[in-house]
Amino acid sequence: MGFLGGLGYGVQGTYLLDVIQDILLKSYHTINQVHIVYLGHNDGLNASLTASLHLQLLSGVFTRSDEARDAILYSYSYGFSGFAAMLNSTQAAKLSEAEEVISIFRSRMLEIHTTRSWDFMGLSLHIQNEQSAGMQLKYGDDIIVGILDTGVWPESQSFRDDGHLGDIPSSWRGTCVEGEKFDPATACNRKLIGARYYLAGFESEVGPLNTSGGAEYRSPRDRVGHGTHTASTAVGAVSPDASYVGGLGRGVARGGAPWSRLAVYKVCWFKDLTGRCSDADILAAFDDALRDGVHVISASLGSTPPLMPLFMTSTEIGAFHAMQLGVPAVFSAGNDGPDAAMVQNVSPWVITVAASTIDRRFPTVITLGNNVSLVGESFNVNDMKMRLVESGSVFSDGSCSFDQLTNGSRAAASGRIVLCFSTTTASSGVAALAVYAAGGAGLIFAETISRRSTQDNFLPTVHVDLRQGTRILDYIRGSSRPPTARFSPSTTLVGKSPAPAVAYFSSRGPSSISPHILKPDVTAPGVNILAAWPPMSSPTVIPLDKRSVTWNFDSGTSMSCPHVSGIVAVVRAVHPTWSPAAIKSALMTTAYMYDDTSDVMLAGGTLKAADAFDVGAGHVDPLRALDPGLVYDAGARDHVLFLCGLGYTRYQIRQMVLPSPSLDTSCGGEGGGAAPPEYDLNYPAIVLPRLNATVTVKRTVTNVGPRRDAVYRAAVVSPHGARAAVWPPALAFSPYRDTASYYVTVAPAKLSRGRYDFGEIVWSDGYHRVRTPLVVRVTTMPDTDTGVDVDVAAARAMDTATATQLQDS
Repeated sequence: MGFLGGLGYGVQGTYLLDVIQDILLKSYHTINQVHIVYLGHNDGLNASLTASLHLQLLSGVFTRSDEARDAILYSYSYGFSGFAAMLNSTQAAKLSEAEEVISIFRSRMLEIHTTRSWDFMGLSLHIQNEQSAGMQLKYGDDIIVGILDTGVWPESQSFRDDGHLGDIPSSWRGTCVEGEKFDPATACNRKLIGARYYLAGFESEVGPLNTSGGAEYRSPRDRVGHGTHTASTAVGAVSPDASYVGGLGRGVARGGAPWSRLAVYKVCWFKDLTGRCSDADILAAFDDALRDGVHVISASLGSTPPLMPLFMTSTEIGAFHAMQLGVPAVFSAGNDGPDAAMVQNVSPWVITVAASTIDRRFPTVITLGNNVSLVGESFNVNDMKMRLVESGSVFSDGSCSFDQLTNGSRAAASGRIVLCFSTTTASSGVAALAVYAAGGAGLIFAETISRRSTQDNFLPTVHVDLRQGTRILDYIRGSSRPPTARFSPSTTLVGKSPAPAVAYFSSRGPSSISPHILKPDVTAPGVNILAAWPPMSSPTVIPLDKRSVTWNFDSGTSMSCPHVSGIVAVVRAVHPTWSPAAIKSALMTTAYMYDDTSDVMLAGGTLKAADAFDVGAGHVDPLRALDPGLVYDAGARDHVLFLCGLGYTRYQIRQMVLPSPSLDTSCGGEGGGAAPPEYDLNYPAIVLPRLNATVTVKRTVTNVGPRRDAVYRAAVVSPHGARAAVWPPALAFSPYRDTASYYVTVAPAKLSRGRYDFGEIVWSDGYHRVRTPLVVRVTTMPDTDTGVDVDVAAARAMDTATATQLQDS
């Protein structure tokens, strides 16, 4: 009998239900939570005046001005205008009605996306390769890269002032902030020139920071390791003889722009064995970074879909205003692959990076008691031989998880190697900890060939494929003597495996909120990347792990993102007048789709060839990106029209886009008609997610090559089931004409309910090869299962709704 039934459901029960509902509603409307109020650009006002306007606006929803002042956590006043404050839902709803408010949304918690790679991409430091060595070691001295992450370990070799650096760039306006175990006088130098930290949002949402026993540092110092690793990958100094435990991966470690300067903005804090980052803190870091004078922003963090509208997300707002100030922002794509449409950080004004492998492996020989040897992969440093058991003798259902441990588990596993299968276990990390809890001494983890990986699980773990795992299982079950296995120490093997291949975990497109914009944009190395690490953090960050390292392997789009950030720093140094859109174009149009065996790279997590939703335009090529030939640029007017397509009004757009006397902020296209469709944004890729009739797309390119009188000719590969044609077929440039437009007409040529197909357009002058992905989804058949036709206009309008409307509905 239910609660209401016990009281007599009827008039009395209905009355009680109304009372409970009234109490809950009143409680809900009085709960204060961190909200972000976004107001667009700051209209050139100074910080103190902007902050006063914020307080004046906020005071309208409080009874006293001192309450409004106490509620504000941050006032964003340089790169953009807005504030973070503690509000209840009623106050947030009232603020959203103000004309000057573009969006108001609850601050969320985002998460971080957790040596050989530069040689693999053709950037060798060998003297024989003067072009690549010169590129990394000559350029970037005047470029400042801002890293938004978990902080930095300043004593690392990656951040030393080695005497080769010049004076700190005169454009730098930032500082190093003192904090717990972080003294600016010793921590900062001509390499690490800035360090700040942000806690107001995190502590307002999570509670006071736990600093007991070194659990965290109330300062820019890194407790997690992630921020040190990403900063080292992007701009780390040249560091000879870097290696992991046992000398694995030994070589010269360096960042993509080893001469560039580093500014650290600690926005992510150690929580639940990972780094968690508040929207409110992230926006404060963006605002400071733009005021400080950084030239590139790198952020390996995000939030898993469902995605919020673009201007209800801290990263997209910050990056939009960074773009307007000429600062490229590079983000990780996320680690939710290989399922489709899980990509994060999807706005057209950011560079979104997928993760792929390099040609380095760590083979480890397993020798069974019957003298059969198999080769897996591991970071094993010891020669170990012991009894071998299958998971079914340790865990009740054989699934290698904590909840399946039994009273007999310790006796079955103690001092032994346990064989586990990915088909019944969440991950090798989960299996390793479960085996450790049972008293096991090692793990063989069998997984599908499409997901096979190597990682340090604290417990010695060798990864094998399912076929090898099945052979080992057959040996265990068929052996007449107690089965044994021997792990030999792992070795480092370079150049013997096809690479790159897309990492199975790398998040894939299409974008779930902006399907006309190709995401990810490019891919870069993100698997087992060796970079600097805080010695106070174990390589696995697991409390049981007491090891200390100064270099660590890590995997994720978090690692691929700073690779591209380093490349962007060098491109920015070589071409200081290029816009963020031009730099992104240079990366995308020069990217490649093939591995080092001349096959199309493999899409990890599957057995298919990679496509544009796996890798964007392809794998970055740092040398070719310096001389792309043509670029797709996008100015303020391009973004005005894109915002029109999202449903923003002219008044709102004038608040969001930096003012210019010649800028047209109307939403009309050429001749004053309707705004052009979203796919006409001058992007280095063409995506048509709903092709049911012939469509013509316009693109404009700018000649940035050394020959001003170049002539480029087009080659088109039509997607399957579509016909694509380019007009004109050739583009002629001159010293007086460095831009040209062309049109791509695409027509459906099959009956389809919505399968994506892939083609390309390549412009070439005989030396440069400018490749543009062409993606179409032919929808010439009605969806007879539902009979529903999607209202695209209504879907676009969602982007202008307030967070209060979305979250309270």
